[in-house]
Amino acid sequence: MPGSFLHRLTLGACLALSLASTSLLAGPREQALQIHNRVAGVPPSEALLLQMATHIQNGQVDQAVALAMENEAFYSVTLKNMAAPWTNRDQTLFVPFNDYVATFIGLVRDDEDFRKLLYEDVIYIGNPSLGLPAYSTSNNNHYETLETQGHSLKDNLVRRTQSEVTGLPATATAGVITSRAAAKAFFYAGTNRAMLRFTLLNHLCRDLEQLHDTSLTPDRIRQDVSRSPGGDSRVFLNNCIGCHNGMDPLAQAFAYYDYLYDLETDPEGENGRINYNAEGQTDPTTGTRVVRKYHINNTSFRYGYATPNDQWDNYWRRGMNTLLGWDPALPGSGQGAKSLGMELAHSQAFASCQVEKVFRKVCLRQPGNASDRNQIASITARFVSSGYRLKEVFAATADYCKGD
Repeated sequence: MPGSFLHRLTLGACLALSLASTSLLAGPREQALQIHNRVAGVPPSEALLLQMATHIQNGQVDQAVALAMENEAFYSVTLKNMAAPWTNRDQTLFVPFNDYVATFIGLVRDDEDFRKLLYEDVIYIGNPSLGLPAYSTSNNNHYETLETQGHSLKDNLVRRTQSEVTGLPATATAGVITSRAAAKAFFYAGTNRAMLRFTLLNHLCRDLEQLHDTSLTPDRIRQDVSRSPGGDSRVFLNNCIGCHNGMDPLAQAFAYYDYLYDLETDPEGENGRINYNAEGQTDPTTGTRVVRKYHINNTSFRYGYATPNDQWDNYWRRGMNTLLGWDPALPGSGQGAKSLGMELAHSQAFASCQVEKVFRKVCLRQPGNASDRNQIASITARFVSSGYRLKEVFAATADYCKGD
């Protein structure tokens, strides 16, 4: 038995030494091949491999990575698969191409300030010259056809404004938050808290449990939250309150939004559409612009907060969640999804989250040691100083992991 253990230990040590030696001996050609495989997801041609290797040998790694990002597969494979899980509650990449993913890809391709993903009046559609079905607010045919016909996502995505394409008022648009795909996933039924939760999870790399703070004022927790779940108020005071005291004041930003579909003929909402109660519109149940779902189960605790409008406030600017790095230039409150999207996107947590996601995509592992964490901080600083261009993050990350 001891001999067996010693044998395994020796084999493990040899394997580790072998891997380390491989990493140390990886030359420009091997590094170029790895960069292209990791960034584009496909191997390069021999001519391109030689060109990338020459750049690496000359200390021009960014130029080598830029060549990999010119490959169509960077857009149709790497970026598409990266964003697809953000568009559904199951967080699976096995979903049809949609307006959320297209807008993400377009902003990266065009080297835009990536923070706009959460608040700009922007959407990317397929090139009209392709003869695709027109963009529809009640189906996904436009994007599914673009994908199934195999058109280049690098060359055939065209930037438009949501207000022009979807008919939402410009002031009600908020990047991918108000895309049809996000509405279908996160405004579908429920109480619109899902939109906040998954936006935090996907773009600040934080779930609600990580933001749990029982020290904040509970005055904006809605009426549908029982103050004595199962007849025990301690459950509320020690658990529920810690999420809802910060979540509910923020999710109020979505009070005028809903996803409308026919429950009987279309229970999955495949042909539903996003709806926004603009100025002058009134919900018949609430008597205000606030949609019915914000007053659902309002007898659970009738002394709770009855949502009157879309005024949001960031209670997480106090307490432990100040560590998310909120922008001091912003007021920390506002009306509607657009200003909330800006609040989230201008945080330090948003910037570092994008770097962490690219790190996992390119390095094929979680950042797991002091060197990795220092590199995350360094690349985040580069991301910010570059004007939040995500291609810079891919370049820096590929450089760091090129010898793995």
